[in-house]
Amino acid sequence: MKRRFQIEFLRARGLQPSHRLLDLGCGTLRGGIPLIGYLDAGRYVGIDVRAEAIAEARAELAQHGLAGKEATLLAVDGLAGLALGHAFDVAWAFSVLIHMDDARLDEALAFTARHLAPDGVLYANVNVGERAPGGWQGFPVMWRPLPAYAEAARRAGLEVDDLGPLGALGHVSGVAAQDAQRMLAFRHAGRASARVGPAGAPVSAGRTA
Repeated sequence: MKRRFQIEFLRARGLQPSHRLLDLGCGTLRGGIPLIGYLDAGRYVGIDVRAEAIAEARAELAQHGLAGKEATLLAVDGLAGLALGHAFDVAWAFSVLIHMDDARLDEALAFTARHLAPDGVLYANVNVGERAPGGWQGFPVMWRPLPAYAEAARRAGLEVDDLGPLGALGHVSGVAAQDAQRMLAFRHAGRASARVGPAGAPVSAGRTA
């Protein structure tokens, strides 16, 4: 379900085979495999801080016969000094920002702002609310109010749209906490615009604070 949701969501939001996509926290390519298959060769870049995940991702790529898609998979120590040499139409961070403390969130958004094309967009799901951080496989599990993301976006020169809960966007896992996560869209400041929600209703743009 999570694999299907990722490509269906991005295609519904306008992802084209010719687009260049950056997958932040790509892991072992649970979502990346169908994305790589859909995109033109050389248009997918996946990065992760876990070298073992990237090693498994490369094995998955070969197993699925996608070597000819020329996907780039990188294990990185951090994002502050990383330069990929491309501008991306779409950046994707599925269940990634929820595992970043405030300093790493700022680093990730600044990195994304440097790499987004002028009309590019970062989509990321987040836990919304005020709870003490949890933990998952050595990473924190973070909860923040929406205004905290608006302020973090502003620091990076971005604006953010709240697109609604994952459950309303097609992520129906039966786990209430997951389906209630919000999907956010980050764009360069001044580029945020009204979007159409899953039922055809406009979703308010940009000003979540």
